[in-house]
Amino acid sequence: MKLVQSSDRQFLSAISGLVFANPFLRDRIEFERLALGSEFTAEPSGVWNKTVALDTERPNVVALNAKAEAIADKLRARLQAGADSSVRESGQYQNLVQYLLYYRYWDAIDLLVTATESRRKTLKWWARFEADFCHYLRLEGCEFSMELSPQHMLACFFQIRRAFHHIFDFVVGGSTPAARLRAEIWQSVFTHDMQRYQRSLFEKMADIPTMITGPSGTGKELVARAIGLSRYIPFDPGVKRFTGDYEDSFHPVHLASMTEGLVESELFGHVKGSFTGAAMDRIGRLESCTECGTVFLDEIGEVSTSIQVKLLRVLQSREFFRVGESEPRAFIGKVISATNRDLGAEIKSGDFREDLYFRLCADTIVTPSLREQLDDCPDDLSNFVHFISARVAGSEAASVADEALAWLESNCKADYPWNGNIRELEQCVRNIMVHGTYQGPKRPAKNSSAAESMLGKIESAALTADELLQHYCNIVYSRTNNYEQSARLLNLDRRTVKSKVDAFRANGKQ
Repeated sequence: MKLVQSSDRQFLSAISGLVFANPFLRDRIEFERLALGSEFTAEPSGVWNKTVALDTERPNVVALNAKAEAIADKLRARLQAGADSSVRESGQYQNLVQYLLYYRYWDAIDLLVTATESRRKTLKWWARFEADFCHYLRLEGCEFSMELSPQHMLACFFQIRRAFHHIFDFVVGGSTPAARLRAEIWQSVFTHDMQRYQRSLFEKMADIPTMITGPSGTGKELVARAIGLSRYIPFDPGVKRFTGDYEDSFHPVHLASMTEGLVESELFGHVKGSFTGAAMDRIGRLESCTECGTVFLDEIGEVSTSIQVKLLRVLQSREFFRVGESEPRAFIGKVISATNRDLGAEIKSGDFREDLYFRLCADTIVTPSLREQLDDCPDDLSNFVHFISARVAGSEAASVADEALAWLESNCKADYPWNGNIRELEQCVRNIMVHGTYQGPKRPAKNSSAAESMLGKIESAALTADELLQHYCNIVYSRTNNYEQSARLLNLDRRTVKSKVDAFRANGKQ
C-alpha cells in the first residue's frame, strides 16, 4: 500500500511550498491556488499588505485548513497500517503536519505575540501541543528523519507569527516598493531558503549584520525593529516557557545625538574611575544584549574612526572591552546598522573605514522614499494618512484622517516631493489636526534676505573667509533641508557643511 495517492500529490507538493514560502511574495498566493484548484478564491491583491483585510477567516485559509486536516488524518492512518513511503513523501507529510499545527494553534501563538503577560507564564497548552506533535509524527513502527522537535517547531511558529506581525502591521502600503521591502525584511529574518533556516541557520543569524540605508524619514528604525523583534527564541519544555521576552531584546543606540565619549560608554560600558564622572561600573548595550537580542546602531555614518575600529573588532572577533578595562568581554547578539549617508563617498573621503563597511553590509536593505511609493501607487497616500492618524489621534483617527485627506486634496499638488518622507507626512497630519492647515518646510526664495545680506557684507568686505563659508552653507542648506544634498551641491564633506551651518545658527545669524 502506497502512502500518497495520485489525487493528493499536487496538494501535498503545494503545501510543502506554502510552509516555506515568503508570505510577502506572490509565491504564497500561487501555492494556495495550486493546493485548492477550483476551490481557490481570487485575492484582492497579488501580495499581502495592510490595505487588504487578513485574518484566519480568509476563505482560502479556511479551505486549506479543512483539507489539510482531512488528508493528514488519512495519511496517518495509512502509515500506522504499514504504508510504504519515499523520503520525499515522508518530508511532505511532515510539512503538512507543520502547516496543520501552525493554524491549529494560531490563536494561542498570536496571544504570545500581543500579550506580555501570556509570555511570562508557563504555557498551559504545551502538553496538548506536544501530544498533537507526537500523534502525527511519532507513530509506532514508523521511522522519520526528524528535523524538528516539538519545542523547536513551537519556537519556529512563535518566530514566524512575530515576524509576520511586525512586518505586516507596521510596513504599510500597497505599492511595489513597499511589497519589495516587506519581502526583503522577511528574508533578513529567515533567509530566502526558510527550510534551510529551520534546519540549522536559525542558530547562525546573529553572525550576519544587517545594514539599512535610505533617505531620512523612510522608517529605517521601523525595519530594524521588525528584524530585531523577530529573532529566534528557544522554548524550554522543562519550564514550559520561552527563554527570553522578545520585547526586551531590541537595543537602539542613536549615535548622531551623542559625543564620542558617550557613544563609547553607551556601547561598551565602563569601569568605575575610568574617566571623570565614572562613579560606578556601567554595563554597555553590547554586554546587556542577550543571544537572542539585537543592538541597533542608528546613523552609523556619524561615528568617529576610533569608534569604527572598536566596532570592527566586535564584528570580527565578537569581543569588546569596557572603557578602562583590559579584560575582553563577549558579544553574543546581532548588529543592525542604519544610515542615510552615502558610505561609498565617505570611504572615498577617508571618513568611513572600508573594512568596517564590508563587515556591516552582509545583508543590506534599502528603504524606499515616500515619493517613490506614491508614484507607483497614488492611493497609498490615503493608507498612510489613516495609519498615521490611528497613531496620533486615537479614537478621533477617522475624523482626523478625513480632514487631512480633504486638506491635501485641496492644497497639495499630486507631485509634492515629500522631502521629509513619512516623517514629514506625519508632521503634516499633526499640523492639520492642531491648526487645520500645513505650511511645509520654509524654503527661501532665490533673492532671499539671507542672500541679500551676504551680498551686502561681501561688497563691504565685512566677512572673514570662514564666516562667508558659514553664510553660504546656511543658504544652501535652507533650500535643500538636507545635509547630504547640500554637501553634493557645495562639493564639501557633509560634516563640514553641518558644522558651518551649526556655527552660523549658534551665532544667532539665522
